[in-house]
Amino acid sequence: MSAESMELRWFRSQFSAVVHLYRDGQDLYGEQMPEYQGRTELLKDNITNGSVSLRIRDIRPSDDGQYTCFFQSGVSYEEALLELQVAGLGSAPAISVEGHQDGGIRVVCRSSGWFPEPEVLWRDLQGQLLPSASEKISQEANGLFQTEAAIVLTEESNQKVSCCVRNPRLNQERQSEISIAELFFPRVSPGMVALGVILALLSVLIALASYYTWRQHRAKETLRSELENEKAAHRAEKANVTLDPDTAHPDLILSADGKSVRWADTRQDLPNYPERFDTEPCVLGCEGFTSGRHYWEVEVGDGRCWAVGLARESVRRKGGIRLCPEEGIWAVEQWLGQFQALTSPPIPLLLSRFPCRIQVCLDCDRGQVTFFDAGDETPIFTVPPASFPSGRIRPWLWVGVGSRLRLCS
Repeated sequence: MSAESMELRWFRSQFSAVVHLYRDGQDLYGEQMPEYQGRTELLKDNITNGSVSLRIRDIRPSDDGQYTCFFQSGVSYEEALLELQVAGLGSAPAISVEGHQDGGIRVVCRSSGWFPEPEVLWRDLQGQLLPSASEKISQEANGLFQTEAAIVLTEESNQKVSCCVRNPRLNQERQSEISIAELFFPRVSPGMVALGVILALLSVLIALASYYTWRQHRAKETLRSELENEKAAHRAEKANVTLDPDTAHPDLILSADGKSVRWADTRQDLPNYPERFDTEPCVLGCEGFTSGRHYWEVEVGDGRCWAVGLARESVRRKGGIRLCPEEGIWAVEQWLGQFQALTSPPIPLLLSRFPCRIQVCLDCDRGQVTFFDAGDETPIFTVPPASFPSGRIRPWLWVGVGSRLRLCS
């Protein structure tokens, strides 16, 4: 059907992260994310047949990832996901000789301008793979990757080698070769070789022992922290949280007892109070906390888009806001099957199951916020102490299309 009078929205991880927006027959660039301004175009030649394409110019590595195409007409909507893969074929490898090392000659291969992270391979004259002495792959300011790989050639090894840098996404590669004459190789006594081998083995053993000791210490500290978090949660006071209707976005409908909230099919005509959210579908709890230990539970059901957490009482209500600690919001989110903590940047959370109820534990005295799966009390995420909120804190919910959240009594 024709999409001329529909709303068409392309966005990234969140509904408000707009890549391109079309509404009421025209393109709206005011809500577009800064990084896409001036780079997008909606191709509408077949819009009367419901076919519309998005063109992104000047592709960058940051464009890589998932996009959502969202059509809405009245109260009806449909959406689809698309994975955009960006790839860059870098420069031809530059090979240089950089002196003697370990009884051989150190040869270094450098290349830049790759995306995603490339693979570096050394091969001998017969095409057999050779091990690298060192390898460093780093990301430049423009998001592209550069690589530096070294190999040590000895007199006994094949003196002609090739360096191959390969893009695994494109399955394409660039290659350069180098040949070293025999007279350039140093003469090393067998005793020195044996001493070098012994010293190298000792270094490896010391490094392995240090790493094993560090892993044991870290595992003990992690276990101790989790146990303390669980004990603190059980000692906390359960808060009787209700939702504040004066803060609810017009797209949200609250129950009469203030215990549940759901996405509305049509926007409500509500007074535009200063404390009401007008862009993101958020609502705050009536209760605020400045001291003590408190917890509350939120039943999330099978909604596909929601976030549960807390916010500063002074959190911005008007205009576009980012869901992150810098805006005064600390929360965990499910977005179309992906579970993550809303940090900067968001941290993906790998859970054995999706929780039906989220328990939010706030310890104002210790400066700590922890999220649990209320079903089996498994810790989900703990807010780093450095970003712990200050001042008066209130419960906070974000409700996406088709979702419903309920505060447990």
